[in-house]
Amino acid sequence: MKAPAGLIVTPGASADRDHATLVAIDEGLPELTVERLTLATTSVPNAVKKIRVAGEELADRLGVEPTAIAYGGRSFGGRACSVAVAEGLPAHSLLLLSYPLHPPGKPEKLRVDHFPAISVPALFVSGMKDPFGTEAEFTEHVRAIAGNVRFEWVPGNHSPKSQDQPIVELIRSFYDL
Repeated sequence: MKAPAGLIVTPGASADRDHATLVAIDEGLPELTVERLTLATTSVPNAVKKIRVAGEELADRLGVEPTAIAYGGRSFGGRACSVAVAEGLPAHSLLLLSYPLHPPGKPEKLRVDHFPAISVPALFVSGMKDPFGTEAEFTEHVRAIAGNVRFEWVPGNHSPKSQDQPIVELIRSFYDL
């Protein structure tokens, strides 16, 4: 797939823009303009507002259409990006790292109601032992996404250790960089 003009990446709920994975993405994709965003909230609606503003500002700064901007992040940040896109934020694609399909031990509390409204390509990267969603659970629920979906599994849990470079390489492959 053709690469986006820019990429907004967001951290998990307890992290900020300097999370190691976000920094690795920023440094590992010099061909793209990467904007690392601190959400500083655990409210999805508040995070969506911040993501929307950041995307509009990045598109303006780059002089591109909003559909040239990709969005993604780790855990809560990726979830918030996916909700923003499902709610109509124009987007190139989604990068969903350690997506929290459900809280650990509570598979009945799914966070997938918005999936049918997503029509852009999406890359999901999760740890093989992530308690927020198993491969079988993802396979079952992500088929609701209308856009092309690619899954990649890396060693580890919800915060895969020593996987930043492999994650960057998966993103490079997704965008044919």
